Amino acid sequence: MSAEVLKGHLDGMILAVLADGPRHGYGVIDALRTRTGGHFDLPKGTIYPALHRLEQAGLIDGTWSSEGGRRRRTYALSAAGHRRLGVERASWRDFVAAVGGLMEGNAGMGEQPCPAV
Repeated sequence: MSAEVLKGHLDGMILAVLADGPRHGYGVIDALRTRTGGHFDLPKGTIYPALHRLEQAGLIDGTWSSEGGRRRRTYALSAAGHRRLGVERASWRDFVAAVGGLMEGNAGMGEQPCPAV
């Protein structure tokens, strides 16, 4: 998948991953890769800035922990993040329905299908 496809959806994707429970940064990367069948194998240089942005926006909470002698930051959805995820999911369903109708050639909103050439 191209980076262009991802634009505008990364925050919602991260929130969706964190809806399953708290994760550290690499856990978020792994969950995105696994849950998308490998389509989104994103580098830490993409994920960590997004995690920091979401934390600053109050959508996720980060806490430090030690695991095996290493300090890790673990992220979890905040109450605002849960609300935002609901908005992101509704927006995504609308987007998929609209683009699906367009790409599949389904007439919608009273429009007539284009004649075959």
